[in-house]
Amino acid sequence: MDRNDMKKRTKEFAKSIIKLCRIFPNNMEGRLIGNQIFRSGTSAAANYRAACRARSTSGVISKLSIVEEEADETLFWLELINEMEIVDKALLNSLMEENDEIIAIIVSSIKTARNNKK
Repeated sequence: MDRNDMKKRTKEFAKSIIKLCRIFPNNMEGRLIGNQIFRSGTSAAANYRAACRARSTSGVISKLSIVEEEADETLFWLELINEMEIVDKALLNSLMEENDEIIAIIVSSIKTARNNKK
């Protein structure tokens, strides 16, 4: 997968997270969890774009590490939403699978960048 494909993929994931947040209940639980997953789920895409513009291998690794952290945080919120049965589990399963795949790609990219730096 090239950078442009990954930019599109992370952006589409961010859009899916935004759509998910639109269906949360309008109560304290929905607002608080919604704000958290909205931030982390969209941040991964923004930071991936920043990684693509990094000026050095160290900069790429640093930004990709942020993407990994944000994607992992997003996975935490998806798991919590699932366990608390806030929205339909079928919707969450596809988001969790996509998030897992994004994390795997990012981890692999970090390893490759570190090996190339040596």
